[in-house]
Amino acid sequence: MNTNLALLLLLAPFLGFLINVFFGKSLGKTVSGIIGTLAVSVSFAVTLYFFSQISASKQAIQIQLFDWIQISNFKVDFGFLLDQLSVLWLLFVTGIGSLIHLYSISYMHDDEKVHSFFAYLNLFVFFMITLVIGSNLLVMFIGWEGVGLCSYLLIGFWYKNQDFNDAAKKAFIMNRIGDLGLLVGIFIVGMLFNTLDFTALKTIFLTGGLEDKVTMISVAAFALFIGACGKSAQIPLYTWLPDAMAGPTPVSALIHAATMVTAGIFMITRMNFLFDITPDVQAIIAVVGAVTALFAATIGLVQNDIKKVLAYSTVSQLGLMFLALGLGAYEVAVFHVITHAFFKACLFLGSGSVIHALGGEQDMRNMGGLKKAMPITFVTMLIASLAISGVPLFSGFFSKDEILLVAFHHNIPLWVIGSVASIMTAFYMFRLMFLTFFKEFRGTVEQKHHLHESPSLITIPLIVLAIFATVGGLISLPGNSWLNEYLIPILPKLANAEHHLGNTEYMLMAIAVIGGIVGIGLAYAKYIKQNSVPSTDAAITGFSKVLYNKYYIDEIYDAIIVKPINVLSVFFRDTVETSLSALVFGFGKVTNEISYQGKKLQTGSIGLYLFAFVIGLCAIVSYLFLAQ
Repeated sequence: MNTNLALLLLLAPFLGFLINVFFGKSLGKTVSGIIGTLAVSVSFAVTLYFFSQISASKQAIQIQLFDWIQISNFKVDFGFLLDQLSVLWLLFVTGIGSLIHLYSISYMHDDEKVHSFFAYLNLFVFFMITLVIGSNLLVMFIGWEGVGLCSYLLIGFWYKNQDFNDAAKKAFIMNRIGDLGLLVGIFIVGMLFNTLDFTALKTIFLTGGLEDKVTMISVAAFALFIGACGKSAQIPLYTWLPDAMAGPTPVSALIHAATMVTAGIFMITRMNFLFDITPDVQAIIAVVGAVTALFAATIGLVQNDIKKVLAYSTVSQLGLMFLALGLGAYEVAVFHVITHAFFKACLFLGSGSVIHALGGEQDMRNMGGLKKAMPITFVTMLIASLAISGVPLFSGFFSKDEILLVAFHHNIPLWVIGSVASIMTAFYMFRLMFLTFFKEFRGTVEQKHHLHESPSLITIPLIVLAIFATVGGLISLPGNSWLNEYLIPILPKLANAEHHLGNTEYMLMAIAVIGGIVGIGLAYAKYIKQNSVPSTDAAITGFSKVLYNKYYIDEIYDAIIVKPINVLSVFFRDTVETSLSALVFGFGKVTNEISYQGKKLQTGSIGLYLFAFVIGLCAIVSYLFLAQ
C-alpha cells in the first residue's frame, strides 16, 4: 500500500502535466487550472497520510522500486525514502504549491497559454517531489536537474520578451555551474563508499573510522556546497534569482518560497552527517551565508521594483539559513525554511495581487494609497512583513531569533552581520509597505479608476498563508520545540541538546526585537513622516547608485567571464574553425581532383583496357624476374 501511495504522491502532478500538455487547450482555461490544482492537492493529501503515519510510528518508510545501476561493488537502487525530513518538506512543497496553483487559476486566466503554464507548474512540483523523496543522491539529482529545467520553462514563459528569455537562460546556465559541483561531490562520495544511499551512508558515518578519508570527504562536502550555492542562490551564484522575477508572479512564489531555492538547504540537511565531520567546509558555509545575507539586504534597500525587493529579500533570508547550516544548527535552518515559505509566499502572491490590480505595474514609485482599495491584500502583506521583520509573536520572530542566538554562541562577528542584515530587512520590507499602501496614489488616472481588490481565488491563498505566517512559529517555541523532537531521527544530536533560555538569550532576543523596530521606525520616518518617494533612475547618485545597480556584479561578470568567452568564441569561429574547415575541405578537394584525373582513364574502349592489362601484367612479371 505504501508503494502505491508513494507512486500516487509522485505521479499525480506528472499526470496533471500530461493531461494539460496534450488536452489542456481543448479543455479550456478553467478546467486546465482545476486539473493542475487537483493534481498537486492529491499529492498534499497523500503527504498528510504519510506525515501522520511517520509521526505515530517514528519509523521511516523505504521503498525500492527496482535495481537501477550495478557496477562491481557499486550499486544504486531507484527508490524512495519517506522519513521525518522528506515528509516535512513535502508538506509545504505540496501544501503551498496547491495554494499557488489555486491562485494561478485567477491570476493567469487571461493568458492564452494557461494550459502550458499549469503543465509546467505540475512538472515543477513532480521534480521537486522526486528531489525530496529520492532514497539516494542519484535519484535526488534527477529531481535537482528537473527543477532547473522547469525554472527555465517558467521564467521564460512569456518568451516573446527577449529579456525574459535572457533571464531564463541565465537561471539555467548558473544552475548548471552549481550542478557540476554537485555531480563532482556525488562521484567522490560514490568512489569513497561504493554507495549513494542516504541510509547506508549515514550508517557508515555514524560507525566512524573515516580518519584516513577526511580530506576527500572535505572535497566532496565543498563540491556539494557549490551545488547548494547554485540552487539556493548564494554568493557568487546568486544573480539568477533576482532576474527570475521575469516569470509570472506565481512562478516567483513557487521558486522563492516553496521549492527550488530550498533544495540546497534540504540537501545539506540530508547529508548532515557528512558536513559534521568537515568543520572547515562548515565554516565556509557560515561565512558565505552571512555575507550573502548582508550583501543582498543592502541591495534590497534601494530597489523600486516590488518583486525585486522581495527577490533580494529571499537571497538574504537564504543567507541566514546557510549561516545556521554552517554553524551545525540544521534544525534551525529547517525551521526558518518553513516560516519563510509561509511569509514569502504570502508576500509574493500579495505583490501579484497588487500588480494584477494595477494592470502590470511593478514600480513602487507609481503606487501608494492602495490599502483602502485592497484591504485584504494590505492586511495579509502587513502580517507577512511583520513576520519577516522578526516582530514578536509572528513566525519569523522565532526562527530568525534562533539563528541569531546560535550565531552569537558560535561566532560573534557573524552574529553582528546577521543582526545588521535583519535590521535592513525590517527597513526595506516596510519601505515596500509604505510606498505601496500608504499616502496618496501616484499612478495614472486610468489605473486609479480600475483599482479593486483581487478575486477570491487570489485572496483566499493570501489569507491562509497570512494565518500560517502568524502562527507558524509555534512548531518550535524556545524551550519547547515540537520540530526538534520530530527531527531527532534525522539529527540524533538533538536528543542530548539542552534547550533553555537564560539572561543572555533574553538579552539577545530583546536586541533583535529592538533592531527590527528600529528598521521599521526608520522606514516610517523616511516614507511616512517625510513623505519621501524614491528618485527617478537618472537622479540616483553616490553609493545609492551602486546599490541600485546591484554593485555592478552582473556587469563585472559580463566583463570578466561573458565577454572573454565571446571573444574566444569569435577567435575559434574565425580562425581555428576556418582553418579546420579549410583542412577538411582541402582533403576533399585533393580526393576530388585525383578522382577527376582518374576517371579520364575510363574511356569505355575494350581494346585499351586489354592493352593496359597486358602492359601491367608484363610490368609485374618483369619486376618479379628482376627481383630474383
